[in-house]
Amino acid sequence: MPFAVGGNARIRTNIPAENAYNTLDVTNKNISLRQLRLSTGKRINNAGDDVAGYITSRALQARNGSLKSALYAVGDAQNVSNIIMDSLDNINNLLTNIKDATAQAATGAMGTDERVALAKAAYRMAQQIQTVVDSTVFGGSQLLTGQFYAEFVIGTSATHSLLTLAIDLTTGNTDFNIPSNNFNVNSLAVGVFAGVTNLDLNQLNNVSANDLGIFAPSVMSLTLASLANAINNVNKVASYLGGIVNRLSSQEELLKNQMVNYNAAISRIEDSDVAKEQLELVKAQFLQQASLVSLAQANANPQAFLQLIRQ
Repeated sequence: MPFAVGGNARIRTNIPAENAYNTLDVTNKNISLRQLRLSTGKRINNAGDDVAGYITSRALQARNGSLKSALYAVGDAQNVSNIIMDSLDNINNLLTNIKDATAQAATGAMGTDERVALAKAAYRMAQQIQTVVDSTVFGGSQLLTGQFYAEFVIGTSATHSLLTLAIDLTTGNTDFNIPSNNFNVNSLAVGVFAGVTNLDLNQLNNVSANDLGIFAPSVMSLTLASLANAINNVNKVASYLGGIVNRLSSQEELLKNQMVNYNAAISRIEDSDVAKEQLELVKAQFLQQASLVSLAQANANPQAFLQLIRQ
């Protein structure tokens, strides 16, 4: 710290001028610091400004980057789930129409030709089910073939362990709660359609006047029961996905709130207080002017003593 030093009659060393200069230098640096903080909006512009705060703010920024990546993954998982649920809803409607046509054919008022016509119309809807399955795609993967499985990173722990959520549409997923544990709508003739054993929708196309097949009165009850079970199983898979979507929605809200909280923490540590910095700048500018006046006066002091040695 500077001290007021006497002995001002000495002209070889001008201590008051040196003190005024040093104070001016410190004030100029302070002004530069305040102007930097006001121009960048940051209190911490380098590690030297606040060693501990620098480490903390950078760690929080890195964490925020991970949260953003997780939020993107949650969005992808939501897209996949929504696409699948929409397709399953479409399949449910088609199966319901097929079941309605089958129930209509079961009435005694229907003749053979009418039953054949209903079977052919139902088969067209069965073909549309296959089209729905084939066109339900995301990221180059078929979603309803009974083989789709993906894990989405929806967060990380403090030790950087990955927190994942799986969408499992493989045929062996017991979470579907399907008795056969073999949900499959990939092919109409796999023998196990939508988890119903021996349900072959291609048989609708084989109904004829000579052989009513699955529309024959003797097996009509079994056909209706099989279609009802298939509809129920499709709805179970949609319900499984609905639970995943609910979890994803919760995770999305959590991630967004966490990002806001981390940004607030970073701001408190790193951002400058504009009002305070402006106040300090005004004070430093006043001291700068005062130091300049003092320096000028201190430099003028030796001139007075030169009068003593003039002739």
